[in-house]
Amino acid sequence: MRLLDLARTRPDTGESRFGVDWYAQQWGRLFGGDAIPAMTWKNGPHEEIEHSYEAYVERGLKRNGIVYAVEQLRVHVFSEARFAWQRREQGRPQPPFTDQFLAPLEAPWPGGTTQDLLQRMLLSADFGGNAYITRNRQGHMRLLRPDWVTIVRGSEQNPEEDPDGLNATLLGYLYKPGGPGSKQDAVPLLPESVAHFAPMPDPIAMFRGMSWLTPVVREIVGDSGMTEHKNRFLENAGTPNLVVRMDASVSPEEFEKFKRLADERHSGLENAYKTMYLGGGADVTVAGADMKQLDFKVIQGHGETRIAAAAGVHPVVVGLSEGMQGSSLNAGNYAQARRNVADTTFHPLWRNAAGSLSRMMARTDGAELVADVRDVPFLRQDEKDAADVQQRRAATVSSLISSGFTPESAVQFAATSDWNKLEHTGMVSVQLQKPGEQQFDDEGVEPVEETEE
Repeated sequence: MRLLDLARTRPDTGESRFGVDWYAQQWGRLFGGDAIPAMTWKNGPHEEIEHSYEAYVERGLKRNGIVYAVEQLRVHVFSEARFAWQRREQGRPQPPFTDQFLAPLEAPWPGGTTQDLLQRMLLSADFGGNAYITRNRQGHMRLLRPDWVTIVRGSEQNPEEDPDGLNATLLGYLYKPGGPGSKQDAVPLLPESVAHFAPMPDPIAMFRGMSWLTPVVREIVGDSGMTEHKNRFLENAGTPNLVVRMDASVSPEEFEKFKRLADERHSGLENAYKTMYLGGGADVTVAGADMKQLDFKVIQGHGETRIAAAAGVHPVVVGLSEGMQGSSLNAGNYAQARRNVADTTFHPLWRNAAGSLSRMMARTDGAELVADVRDVPFLRQDEKDAADVQQRRAATVSSLISSGFTPESAVQFAATSDWNKLEHTGMVSVQLQKPGEQQFDDEGVEPVEETEE
């Protein structure tokens, strides 16, 4: 029996019938460690995906145009980042740099790119709440399907410790190829061998994340329902519901025959706007409301806005109906909306992704993994603002040099805002000299006083 049998053994007593020593031996045999962290099955030591990952993908991403449009924007912008190393001096970041140690992220698998890795990371996290990345024996990055992964919690010292107790911690991950119903063995993974990307934490779980679709499931269902309502309206020849009354003398057989004939000649788009002819005793009444009476555009537009808000993107940036009217299209309003999306949605996502992947990309020289977003097209419209900032920094450097500070220290101060970087030359501007002090001419030559012969 292997260690992964832990995932299949759940005695009623909550204790392992093999004992902690047996698991310690198996853990050491599989991973080269000395002991396995103690696990307990009491009170549910596992954190699994709360909602159906497959349902979110099939019914949300693949069947709802609004969810697809919002997710497409998120994925395209997020995947434009690149990774780099960055050091800090006195808490201030220094310029990023790259080297050969970034190769696993630049070519995560054969034929794969950094963009491919980031796209799949965000898709897993957005629809499964979590993205799990590990490295296989060939050294390639491997994304694990989130609903096939179980987070194992417990105490490393006490197997009786409650998984939610004070001393409980993350013990590792169990990956079940094919899902919980699969006959394949679960694969145990140590915490340091898995990059866990969960940008939206689940408040009721310590380590698990949640999908941004969870709070707006009803809105997505409602939007899909409105789309279905529109389709039904068109299938019914573009008219509201009709009620046909027949005379009491009409037999059920004659009524069914009339109904079949009416459906054949007046249902469907091909029969739209045709004149309906009725025989004696038949009366047609319109029941229900058409799209104008339902204010279809407003109702569906409100739902679209709520879905976009849950995804952290502004409707005007996605191009949704409520974002394509009024002052929203003004250049200033669009720029502000785009900047808001970048600051509140994408920058936190990039920072979280780099921090998650750094678990497998740690360095010993103090450099940390960061997302380099200087070439992201979505942020390119901020170049004017960046140019204004650079202009102000250049003016600051010029002023400091004129005040007697060394050019090198002035440049470092402008980049880090650290006053301790400034070094003075000991020389001051001529404007700071007191009246009557020694002066120099335009050529920097000290004037010679004339003496009487």
